[in-house]
Amino acid sequence: MKILQFPLARIFIGFLFGILLCRIVSLNPIFVFPSLAISIVGLFISSLYSQKKSFYNVLFGSFIFIISTLVGISTALIHKENANPFHYTNQITDFEKIHKLDLLLVAKLKSTKKNNRYVCLVKELDGERSYGKIILNIAKEATVKNLKIGNHLLVIGIVFKNKNPLNPNLFDYGNYLENQEIYAQVYAKANQIKIGNYESSLWASFSNFRETIISNLEHSAISKEELNVLNALILGQQQDISPEVLKDYQYAGAVHVLSVSGLHVGFILLFITFLLKPISNSRKGSLLKLLIVVLSLWSFAILAGLSPSIVRSVTMFSFLAIGIHLRRTVNIYHTLLVSMLLILLFKPSFLFDVGFQLSYLALFFILWLQPILSTIWQPKNKIIKYFWDIITVSFAAQIGAMPLSIYYFHQFPGLFFVTNLLILPLLGIIMAVGVLSILIAIFHTVPEFIAKSIEFLIAFLNGIIHWVASFDVFVFKDISLSTGMLWGSYLVILLFILWIKTPTFRRLTIACTSILLFQIIFIIQKKETQNNDELIIFNCKKNTIITERIGNAVTLYSNDSIRENLNSNLLIQSYLVGNFCEAKAKKPLENLLYFKHQKMLIIDSSCIYRKEIHPDVLVIIQSPKLNMERLLKTYKPKEIVVDGSNFKSYIRLWEATCRKEKIPFHNTNEKGFYKI
Repeated sequence: MKILQFPLARIFIGFLFGILLCRIVSLNPIFVFPSLAISIVGLFISSLYSQKKSFYNVLFGSFIFIISTLVGISTALIHKENANPFHYTNQITDFEKIHKLDLLLVAKLKSTKKNNRYVCLVKELDGERSYGKIILNIAKEATVKNLKIGNHLLVIGIVFKNKNPLNPNLFDYGNYLENQEIYAQVYAKANQIKIGNYESSLWASFSNFRETIISNLEHSAISKEELNVLNALILGQQQDISPEVLKDYQYAGAVHVLSVSGLHVGFILLFITFLLKPISNSRKGSLLKLLIVVLSLWSFAILAGLSPSIVRSVTMFSFLAIGIHLRRTVNIYHTLLVSMLLILLFKPSFLFDVGFQLSYLALFFILWLQPILSTIWQPKNKIIKYFWDIITVSFAAQIGAMPLSIYYFHQFPGLFFVTNLLILPLLGIIMAVGVLSILIAIFHTVPEFIAKSIEFLIAFLNGIIHWVASFDVFVFKDISLSTGMLWGSYLVILLFILWIKTPTFRRLTIACTSILLFQIIFIIQKKETQNNDELIIFNCKKNTIITERIGNAVTLYSNDSIRENLNSNLLIQSYLVGNFCEAKAKKPLENLLYFKHQKMLIIDSSCIYRKEIHPDVLVIIQSPKLNMERLLKTYKPKEIVVDGSNFKSYIRLWEATCRKEKIPFHNTNEKGFYKI
């Protein structure tokens, strides 16, 4: 691939390797920064002699890679906020104690059923200077009014550190938050919060400016559902979109439309360029145009919340605008690399963001694969060619993003190309009217004829999306894909595209070998599944779920409601998909289970059990009224397990008794699922 011949590509690979290495291995800055300084000296010395001997030339290249790797490590270390001694996680010694926090409100998140959620910066902790990002959860029952981005909030509450998932194969939300340098959450009610002074900043000004626009739109004649989609399309605010609408967009393969990205930024660039046409193309005029374009794009990015997809798009289009201003041919692959490198220099945690990964992969495959697909057929009719281009772009993007999308979400929308054919022509009109609505909403409410026009267009868009999503037979769900299979699938895709570009027998042989390698990975994965047997007690609120897996066959023990709604149960489906297995049997809960030569006695709310049984593991469910001391003396179990169906007050008493008797106690509410 020619892109690898670009010197920056090799530097970027080293930089990327450094960020990943810092993620895997704990590295000390005392070692990293001196090593970087020594490597720079080595690079300088080897460069002096690189023209004389080939050995020094090789040494020069080696130092380049070492330095780029160390720069990647250094960048990751510098941006690791919890390494700061003033970070609140380093100051709190007791996370169960109530703390007083001075928080600065910086962003609003999607609300849950019980709480409104905000991202805040910790300014003070218990009266001392502090630092770091935290999520503030405010109970909805008595919402705090007049909250603005930039407000200081004096909060009294308990700080909860991020936890790992309490059940197997679930999305690790704690890890997701830590990628954004958020390490804890605090929960508070209205009477525990006092609004302090307002701290003015560029970010706060843009955020409140956006809220003013949204407020004016809300007072316009646009219905709520269509308004929420408009806010997502133009302003990047997806918080208020209903789960039903979001599900339709996912099933139709159009969820990318709701994320402000290259499509949206490209339109904004065209719109600004059109407005700037009256300015002359003289040297000063071109420079003025460039400054206005770049400032407008980044202002739009801040207004839309600086999500990874919009940062990537705005960075790329900024470089494109600079290239046009310098009247140079811009190599789009180079622009792609430079934009990615710059973004990761300022925000290395973006590398682990799903949206960032998917957007760059999709864009790369559009640039690389779409020209190949477009040569399959070259229609002469302009209208047919327009729709053919939509199909080829859609297929290129989906081929690039498909393995990673399946890996994270375990589903694939089969009708994505139909969706894009139907909505992309409409989307241009919606963006035009939508931007006009936003510009008017800066000053006052939108006139009714414009408001009704945008409402009709978005309602029509939602109708198309819902119609495509209704063909759920074409939505392929619960697809299992391991990490090894993910890498194997990308190897197959890349090698076959290289063969299509230059069809030689050698390349075809290598591409076919990659399929064989993928099959070997799949067989190894299946064999590992077949050779594993395990019993799991899940952490499920108000219910008990136990699974017994022998190879890829799972037997489920639970109550009637869980067994009847198995296909919609996230806990079970995530476990089945993640372990390449299926539920072969569904049974009601039993009082006695045997697994791996271990006897498990289950005591439920009926509190009926036989004294002659001597279990290895005692499982307590559904809050029975027990005399734990007498029970332990009767059975003398090796371990006690309690699940999420028990009252927390009961669990605390049982745990205290087990601690006194020195018997291991496993509480799934704290330690997560129990596994044999």
